[in-house]
Amino acid sequence: MATQTNPPANPAFIVVADHPALDILNTLPQIDGAPRDLWQSDQDVLDWLKQAGWPVDVNPSRLKPRALLQAARTLRETIRTLVERRKTGKRVDPEALNAFLDEARNHLELVSKKDGSLQLIRRWKQRSAEEILAPLAESAADLLVHGDFDLIRRCESEDCVLWFYDRTKSHHRRWCSMATCGNRHKVAEYRRRQQASS
Repeated sequence: MATQTNPPANPAFIVVADHPALDILNTLPQIDGAPRDLWQSDQDVLDWLKQAGWPVDVNPSRLKPRALLQAARTLRETIRTLVERRKTGKRVDPEALNAFLDEARNHLELVSKKDGSLQLIRRWKQRSAEEILAPLAESAADLLVHGDFDLIRRCESEDCVLWFYDRTKSHHRRWCSMATCGNRHKVAEYRRRQQASS
């Protein structure tokens, strides 16, 4: 299936997974029956990182054009492969993710807050595309080691490919979002019952 390459300007990024390493997978959703990559430029990746709350303090002009886009897409597919294999209980090869982790350059900084209390903040070097993405790679590694893969799921809608971490109290979440796929399912079930009773 071909990936559409003309998403709408300023796409609304999908943040429904309850884990950043799964949210990165959701940057390639199904739209109108075809995969659509919401990342078409370095700026799209930077916008997504900022929206997702990742520390980004880099001027894109300092990077080789499309380097961040290519690195982000590579990281996304690396995470997808590892999550899918881990979800099905298969052995994972961490080599590709380790290549991103190897790029992490960070240090802790002690900061004095206005009220006099102290806080530790992690500062990341961001000289390359891989360094910019290193915190996300660390989050993915943490998910692979500590995540409960019984609660890491794909939306049950046949037309949806989005992932999520079920953090609900009952652990019965079925949909990426009740407002979209969950609502469509309810409407379809209602129509099915109406037709069956006619």
